[in-house]
Amino acid sequence: MSNNKSKENKIDLSIVIPIYNEKQSIDSLYKDLKSVLPKLGKSYEVILIDDGSMDGTYDELLKAHQKNKAYKIIKFRRNFGQTAAMKAGFDYSKGEVVITLDADLQNDPADIPEMLDKLNDGYDIVSGWRKHRKDNTLIRNFPSAVANRIISTLTGVYLHDYGCTLKAYRKEVIKNLELYGEMHRYIPALASWMGVKIAEIPVRHHSRKFGKAKYGISKTIRVILDIMVVKFLLSYSQKPIQVFGLIGLIAGAIGFIVTAYLTIMRIFFNQGLASRPLFTLSIFMILIGIQLITMGLLAELIMRTYHESQNKSIYVVKEIIE
Repeated sequence: MSNNKSKENKIDLSIVIPIYNEKQSIDSLYKDLKSVLPKLGKSYEVILIDDGSMDGTYDELLKAHQKNKAYKIIKFRRNFGQTAAMKAGFDYSKGEVVITLDADLQNDPADIPEMLDKLNDGYDIVSGWRKHRKDNTLIRNFPSAVANRIISTLTGVYLHDYGCTLKAYRKEVIKNLELYGEMHRYIPALASWMGVKIAEIPVRHHSRKFGKAKYGISKTIRVILDIMVVKFLLSYSQKPIQVFGLIGLIAGAIGFIVTAYLTIMRIFFNQGLASRPLFTLSIFMILIGIQLITMGLLAELIMRTYHESQNKSIYVVKEIIE
């Protein structure tokens, strides 16, 4: 009896879609999904996360839910960002496979079957590659290409398109990830520590039909900072003293050597130090070294506190309709 019940409750596929001010796109998105999902021969749910939209998007989502009860709505109290919306979708998903895509109609649900086929080849994550991207080359495509190259080099997870939201994950991958800030685009890199198998396939990319892009040129600066966070999390999150301590030791050693040299010159060769900026710089280097080592020790304590403390949610749900 219990085995039959567990089979009835099992869902094969969860589609997670973060949405922010996409009122005009919802009806077309629903039609696109309707043309693909029923043909898969799998049980499915579509989780629509309203990330604090203010343009009537929620009313359109309610219409989708009324047409098909497999469409579930998670409404945030305010705009928490795409990463928080993704995390909410992951938390509430029940599918053995989770697929994420944007609501702006630039991703194409018609690529979902191919992604599932690739996943069945033994991969844990399948990432979409917008090979023929329909965005502004100077503002969007070129900075994105540079960022993808840097991320791939630093993390060792080589993908052409980290920024493509269309991705497929096995449930055990996303259920073991904690997301903060704007880390959603780096999930393949963050998951690499688990030893997952990652594949990338070309997917369709359409020009934006409605609304406007949520990202501008300022995104590049945030991406650079996020890359630093990802590299730190992958290489040093469990051992921060090794990065802060190493830099501190190098700075302190340089300062000590220069100070020793200047001291010898003062004692044995009677050279003055008051007018030499190098002496001030050497003392400064020693102090910087001490501060960095101390920072590394504090980071070790914070890391232990972080891992032993309770998790705090990065979003607040106002309403769930399912």
